[in-house]
Amino acid sequence: MKTIKFIEVKSEIGAGTRGASMGVDALKIAALDYGSNMFKQFESIEIKTENQLLFEPVKQPYSKRIGGVLSIYERLATTLSQTLKKNNFPIVLAGDHSTAGGTIAGIKMAYPKQKLGVIWIDAHADIHSPYTTPSGNLHGMPIAASLNEDNIQNRVNKPDKDTVDFWTRLKRVGGIAPKITYNDLVYIGVRDVEPEESYLLKKHKVKTFTTAEVKRNGVEKIARDALAHLTHCNLIYVSFDVDSMDSSISKGTGTPVRNGITEKEAGSLCVRLIQNAKVCCFEICEINPTLDKENLMAENTFEILQKVVSQLTY
Repeated sequence: MKTIKFIEVKSEIGAGTRGASMGVDALKIAALDYGSNMFKQFESIEIKTENQLLFEPVKQPYSKRIGGVLSIYERLATTLSQTLKKNNFPIVLAGDHSTAGGTIAGIKMAYPKQKLGVIWIDAHADIHSPYTTPSGNLHGMPIAASLNEDNIQNRVNKPDKDTVDFWTRLKRVGGIAPKITYNDLVYIGVRDVEPEESYLLKKHKVKTFTTAEVKRNGVEKIARDALAHLTHCNLIYVSFDVDSMDSSISKGTGTPVRNGITEKEAGSLCVRLIQNAKVCCFEICEINPTLDKENLMAENTFEILQKVVSQLTY
């Protein structure tokens, strides 16, 4: 049985669509609708955000609001590291996915000598850099930051010196770069990938399970194979982006994509993965209630969160 601590990161400065900062509160409303006292039961820490930057002009087009994202990385990494050192199990409830790089940095700060595996359940690979990004949104870059990957050979942008300096600092948060290697990474449900990202995934033979494989082989086998791929790791972090679910379900997210997994598959997958003793942190992100009807995305996700919490406190 683990002592859970919620870490709330209501940041949306890394996203291109507004509203993800309200995702955590949408989850809490779903909890109330379900008559659950989960958010009273476990202690919650809220990370200070930089959402005020949304009202200011963008200075770096290839890494929008990167200064703010860097501040959040540092705050989140410190809080997460302290949480782990107290033997608590952090469940990160995040707005946009950009802050996941801070989560990874925090785990590495707590356990610098340990090998960290990452299971990324997402429609997107999030492995762009300021050199390759089509949008400049930082939520497409947390994996690249954690890998210390610039992907210069596929560059399409020429970021200015300030951008490059900020990006270098972002990659080095926690004083460790790279924090993971390609072999420490498993993708599940990724299906919306740009050519620059595909190049890296193919070159480094990154372990990827498609939606079709989840449906064909079942959640149990996918989870088992994903964990087996990371047997060389001492610790595992599971990041669940709600857009991994099919766009028919996941309307309440900034970048929905067709041909995703169902909410039932997502729930079973998350529960099965966190049964593994090496999993030290779980994260949910990218709920956007402003794009939704009747808080459906948050309700579906709350059911998944409830299953995860029950498993951890079993």
